[in-house]
Amino acid sequence: MRTLALVMAGGQGTRLYPLTRDRAKPAVPFGGKYRIVDFVLSNLINSQIFSIYVLVQWRSQSLIEHLKDGWQFGRVMHDHFIVPVPAQMRMGESWYQGTADAIFQNLNLIDDFRPDLVAVFGADHIYRMDISQMIEFHIERKATVTVATLPVALEDADQFGVLEVDSGLRVNGFEEKPKHPRAMPGAPGKCLASMGNYLFDPQVLRNALIEDSQNRNSHHDFGRDLIPSMIERTPVYAYNFMTNQIRGDSEENLSYWRDVGTIEAYYEANMDLRDARPHLNLYNTFWPLRTAYYNQPPAKFVFNEHGRRGEALHSVISEGCIISGGSVRNSVLGRSVFVHSYSDIDDSVIMDYCDIGRHARIRRAIIDKNVTIPEGDVIGFDLERDRKRFFVTDSGIVVIPKAPKREGVFI
Repeated sequence: MRTLALVMAGGQGTRLYPLTRDRAKPAVPFGGKYRIVDFVLSNLINSQIFSIYVLVQWRSQSLIEHLKDGWQFGRVMHDHFIVPVPAQMRMGESWYQGTADAIFQNLNLIDDFRPDLVAVFGADHIYRMDISQMIEFHIERKATVTVATLPVALEDADQFGVLEVDSGLRVNGFEEKPKHPRAMPGAPGKCLASMGNYLFDPQVLRNALIEDSQNRNSHHDFGRDLIPSMIERTPVYAYNFMTNQIRGDSEENLSYWRDVGTIEAYYEANMDLRDARPHLNLYNTFWPLRTAYYNQPPAKFVFNEHGRRGEALHSVISEGCIISGGSVRNSVLGRSVFVHSYSDIDDSVIMDYCDIGRHARIRRAIIDKNVTIPEGDVIGFDLERDRKRFFVTDSGIVVIPKAPKREGVFI
């Protein structure tokens, strides 16, 4: 099966501001050393899908540089590639007007590649998925469209696009954020929510996109417009993500999926990594999470004196970090973070190249790249003071935006 993947990576991510002030949502760092986009790309590569176009738009420079550093193939084979595709306004004078319009404006990529199957996947969720199992389901059902879905509680349905299905999982209804959703067959308290990932017969997709482009009342969106318009005309099926199996994962890891669309959701997903048996297992060698490679030294912990002990407990510490007489607990540290003596970090996400000064105290914070925390500063303990200097969410998470890149390296 010759499959072409189109990854939707142009998301503005306004609810993740200020982390998206300078970058698209898929380029936001996650889990110490990764970017959000690494999850969908790793899923595709691990599923033996090697022909991938990444559609970028909003503040895409950081994302394009990440793809260049970590995801460029040598093109030994002409159908093995990961290529960023900026919005080119090939079909008019406007940028992408919706998810369906983004694919419509790049129909030439599909026409030139001539695939047997088109996979359209989002780039802004944290999950692991063997897409080949979804393809098998698509072929077995003789579907022309398959939508990846996740069972959610009926009371949470108003946050998703919800599909109505029969007992064979053929879709007979699709509604965005319904107030009164129908339960899925055999699960009275659940309904099937769209994950925003799709498989299409190429010609069926092409015809639907052209028709949608001519509809002035359309939002040009897959969930709102394209999929609902196709249900009565062609076989559309729902693939249940709960049936997806990843070799090497335990029951705790199965069907992990997070929409990190808000600061709180992003924070909690990072915190999920800390546990001894985490729900999201980054250490499964059968399903590696790939990213850009940076030639940095191992993490180092120094000093072992009373009150001045370099230590990290229940935490994720990335390469290049130096914990120099400070204490890190229940936190995630990115690459080359320097934690100076007598400082304390609790329940926080600290991104690459931050410098935490002596005697600093940090609690429930997200600190973006390159930030220097002055000696003795206190963050997360006096939220009224923090609001005057930084961003503070309703739940009390302090967010410090990215700072300009500093010269030099840590020693």
